[in-house]
Amino acid sequence: MMKERFLSLIVVAFLVIVTSCAGGGDDLGKGIEEVNTAPTVPKQVFPLNNAICLDNNVLFEWNGSTDAEGNTISYRLEISENTSFVPLTRSETSFAESKIVGLEKGKAYYWRIKAVDSQLAKSSFSSVVQFVTEGKGTSNHVPFAPSLVLPENNSEVEGPSLTINWRATDVDGDVLSFDVYLDTKENPETMVSENQAETSYTADNLSAATTYYVKVVVKDDKGSASIGQVWSFTTK
Repeated sequence: MMKERFLSLIVVAFLVIVTSCAGGGDDLGKGIEEVNTAPTVPKQVFPLNNAICLDNNVLFEWNGSTDAEGNTISYRLEISENTSFVPLTRSETSFAESKIVGLEKGKAYYWRIKAVDSQLAKSSFSSVVQFVTEGKGTSNHVPFAPSLVLPENNSEVEGPSLTINWRATDVDGDVLSFDVYLDTKENPETMVSENQAETSYTADNLSAATTYYVKVVVKDDKGSASIGQVWSFTTK
């Protein structure tokens, strides 16, 4: 009798183990989740660099992105009056591959775009493109704001001397000059060079372990000017 009871317990235990193992298969399958990848980066079509938009209701166009999982894609379009995109002039969402945006006349603008799928995976932003809107009776356009070449923004650099390089363009091909501001304030107020023609400035006698801020104002020979974003670097 004891032997039969012992055998019964073994059979019950075996059935419990088999049932547990069989039931675990579904759980393992559920634990494997598909990875959702971001869409490809959209490519800008219009306006392209240095374009003059005769109508201030600007038609922005781009080539559509692709999504490996076939998710629905929307696009985030950002427009600013500076290359840092802070603040934004306009931020628009579109499910199409174009968007008409009304902007002020006679101004220089910068735009970029990225794709977002329905699972909220985001591509990187496209490159930054600069353009101007035609002003009423305009015979001269403002130059584009300077953009930093060297050193990299927010980088750590060797001192005590450093050469800062930037670039700036003007759709009219006007002669450009630059005012350079440099100090330790987040919005630099100290003008260290005025009306210079070169697109570089060498700062000397920089203090070690100090964060400096740089701002460059570009002016054309017709009296128009654009203020560049503030760049920073820290000396070692």
